[in-house]
Amino acid sequence: LCLSLFLSDTETVMDTRTATAELGWISFPANGWEEVSGYDENLNTIRTYQVCNVFEPSQNNWLLTTYIDRRAAQRIYVEIRFTVRDCASIPSVLGSCKETFNLYYLETDRTVSEGIKGVDTIAADESFSQVDFGGRLMKVNTEVRSFGPLSKGRGFHLAFQDLGACMSLLAVRVFYKKCPSIVQNFAFFPETLTGAESTSLVIARGSCIPNAEEVDVPIKLYCNGDGEWMVPIGSCSCKAGYEPDNGNVCRACPQGTFKSFQGAGLCQQCPLNSRSTIEAATLCGCRNGYYRGDMDKPEDMCTSVPSAPRNVVSVVNQTSVLLEWHSPRDTGHRDDLSYNVLCRRCHSSERRACQPCDDSVAFVSGKRGLKETRVKISKLRAHTSYTFEIQAVNGVSNKSPYPAQQLSINITTNQAAPSVVPIMHQVSSTSRSFSLSWPPPEQPNGIILDYEIRYYDKVEWDDKCLWSETPNVVLEGLRPGTGYVVQVRARTVAGYGAYSKDMLFQTLTDDEYKSELGQQLSLIAGSLVGGVCIVSLVAIAIICTSGPTPTVTFPTLSEGHSSPGVKIYIDPFTYEDPNEAVREFAKEIDPSCVKIEEVIGSGEFGEVYKGRLKPVGKKEIPVAIKTLKVGYSERQRRDFLSEASIMGQFDQPNIIRLEGVVTKSRPTMIITEFMENGALDSFLRQNDGQFPVIQLVGMLRGIASGMRYLAEMSYVHRDLAARNILVNSNLVCKVQSSPLCLRLRWTAPEAIAYRKFTSASDVWSYGIVTWEVMSYGERPYWDMSNQDVINAIEQDFRLPAPMDCPVVLHQLMLDCWQKDRNARPKFPDIVSMLDKMIRNPASLKAGTNNIAPGPSHHPLLDRGAPDLSRVSSVEDWLAALKMTQYRDSFLGSGFTSLPLVTQITAE
Repeated sequence: LCLSLFLSDTETVMDTRTATAELGWISFPANGWEEVSGYDENLNTIRTYQVCNVFEPSQNNWLLTTYIDRRAAQRIYVEIRFTVRDCASIPSVLGSCKETFNLYYLETDRTVSEGIKGVDTIAADESFSQVDFGGRLMKVNTEVRSFGPLSKGRGFHLAFQDLGACMSLLAVRVFYKKCPSIVQNFAFFPETLTGAESTSLVIARGSCIPNAEEVDVPIKLYCNGDGEWMVPIGSCSCKAGYEPDNGNVCRACPQGTFKSFQGAGLCQQCPLNSRSTIEAATLCGCRNGYYRGDMDKPEDMCTSVPSAPRNVVSVVNQTSVLLEWHSPRDTGHRDDLSYNVLCRRCHSSERRACQPCDDSVAFVSGKRGLKETRVKISKLRAHTSYTFEIQAVNGVSNKSPYPAQQLSINITTNQAAPSVVPIMHQVSSTSRSFSLSWPPPEQPNGIILDYEIRYYDKVEWDDKCLWSETPNVVLEGLRPGTGYVVQVRARTVAGYGAYSKDMLFQTLTDDEYKSELGQQLSLIAGSLVGGVCIVSLVAIAIICTSGPTPTVTFPTLSEGHSSPGVKIYIDPFTYEDPNEAVREFAKEIDPSCVKIEEVIGSGEFGEVYKGRLKPVGKKEIPVAIKTLKVGYSERQRRDFLSEASIMGQFDQPNIIRLEGVVTKSRPTMIITEFMENGALDSFLRQNDGQFPVIQLVGMLRGIASGMRYLAEMSYVHRDLAARNILVNSNLVCKVQSSPLCLRLRWTAPEAIAYRKFTSASDVWSYGIVTWEVMSYGERPYWDMSNQDVINAIEQDFRLPAPMDCPVVLHQLMLDCWQKDRNARPKFPDIVSMLDKMIRNPASLKAGTNNIAPGPSHHPLLDRGAPDLSRVSSVEDWLAALKMTQYRDSFLGSGFTSLPLVTQITAE
């Protein structure tokens, strides 16, 4: 609402009621106006001018005031108190008797000049017919008139013209209006004169009071024609270290208190273990031995470092050790306690002979930032002494100049057998033998003496063993065409390690062996060029026909209930190597299968093309091809391919389908299905008004179905808008992902204020998309600035129904725009509602734009023009529309008269 902030103030420049001597005004002719002493209705003595020549014809009596200094005022107000005799009560009066008089003004610089201007003809509200010399029966009239703009001189004269009335001027007060100096929103605004017109708005710039700073700029108020302040814009607030006092003073925080932020909050007592010794403190410094962590807030207490861990116990198992300990007695009054475990390998009993452990030592739960009071360490050397130091640290340990408190323990590992041989490889095979090799164990724990190889026929299960001093062996005397299970284990002086896992190897049949020999001879004699061609064709066929990588599914929790096997979205940026996510979720396509035809657009990272994909043995299909521009950085490549890592996880008819990627050659490409009609917003604008409502609802249903699928996968889109919806030739709408760019017109309030993105914020955006669809791609909130949009939403403004939009659809939008995100419908609810509309088309034929005004209605967005025959000014027109809060916008844009207003278009 647009409310005046204070009552108006006036400045009087002339008042005949205060005169104690003759007024000395000029009367012409001499027998016209006459100055006399009289009484007002309260019997106070006053100086008046009166005239009553009603018995003489053709009266034209003038009365000119003395010079009046306007004091830079551009508009002057005149308050006249007067009496008029009723002509009908005067016997034998001529027909020229009047009951009115005229008021004029003359701008001048203290000398009378030409250029007198009329103000108004003034008539009495009440006249009197009987005369009582005491004045008690006279009926006094009070009229106020204003004139301006004044600019030709420093002052003016007033003139009164009588054309045959019997009247008396009891008092004349001349004044102008001004807005008084004030302090509003911790900003000072000086005294400001009103403008030249009664509808003028004069801008007053404000300045922050001492110890206050700007919050929103510019800081200004508007002084209207009635001398009232209105439409506050911008504000100040007390600086950090100062608190508001009575709303117009920023008072320094006293010693022992602080205020860390700018705003309306009050000073707070210093937290525990801190103090402030000065006024206006923005932070209380920690006492000696106490600190604040990097993530601690100014209002948090100061804390200390923890004491050392206690009672460490070790359990050694060959070359592994399990360490357990108790928490420190003193945690430093913090809840972010963690532990670091330092490992040193010692060559003797002297501490200085110990060296840090190498990277081969494995800490099962990690060695830094441990939350549990235990850790398992493996892959140590046999018969070796180690020292482990356990440090207790918290969020202020890095602030302390003293080393972290720690607890040490010395252990010696036992003798250990070798670790397991990781894998075996078949080098060659015949019908009676095959050759195997393997890498040494990762942890030999000593010198490998030999390897034991155990194998058996998969059919007869006849175990046989042999030994080899090298990591390879040839198994002979085998049966043709038979599978053999083979295991191997290593031996040191400590004994045998565990067997490797079972591996199956196959001998050739006699025919296969002969055939292989023949093929080898044929290949030697064959054409090298022909062999290369065959290999190339086979490679292309394998690449182009390879199926997509199976998508991993995980159990997830939804609405507090377990749903095993539900597929959920995995953020590709959680992978240590983003390329791994691309390999897992996107199929690599050979570039020879892709044909680029024409440019159809440009994206954030490069050009977008229309093309064809022709996998070997499959039908050629049209595709859209996004390319990565030349000269990209590794970060740009990662961000570009992250879109494929996201899209590759989705499989739903209303989500854009990923065909695959090209990453092993340039340019890098993302290949998706081709959508013939492009982006939804431009498609709707090109086909404005061409579709029945039920077809638009069907398109909205497809979008909602896609969003329901994404919500079920725990994926938050964050940038749902018509521009990110693509339309194919069958008018099927499909959602595509896009790099996040916070576009305020589509974003929920909690996402703007707190970056709280959820499926509920996607529902808000879906409401905006619904409005875009029903308005055929019109820009939400039209040309309002982003800040105006934010302010309007905070004041519960919501977009009105588009033209011809059914009430049920606009109500769905309003439900999506609930301020409380928990009150918004879920996407499954939206799909259900749209299905009901489609099954009941009659619900879509209800009246449009007939929703009663409420928090979602705003007159600025009404399309209808006002009836200009009933208004006389821009201010009246705005008032009729209940839009007076936009008066400064209209006047500031030059729309100062009704003819100019009629030129405003809907755009």
